[in-house]
Amino acid sequence: MTTDNAPQALALRPREAAKALNISARLLWQLTKDGHVPCVRVGNGKRKTVLYPVAALEAWLNGHDSAEGGAR
Repeated sequence: MTTDNAPQALALRPREAAKALNISARLLWQLTKDGHVPCVRVGNGKRKTVLYPVAALEAWLNGHDSAEGGAR
């Protein structure tokens, strides 16, 4: 947690999301492509941006952790 009054990001760009999940960007793209990781696509055409909502990533992690029997 930060102690300053800077607003928390609501969504992360792919590189930030991969770093936050402690996985490679390549693995994040594969998980996204396979529909395992929640994302939001913003814009249209070639300028479409993929964002990963922080709350959705946290919910996904919590559901993934319990489905796998917890981290050991």
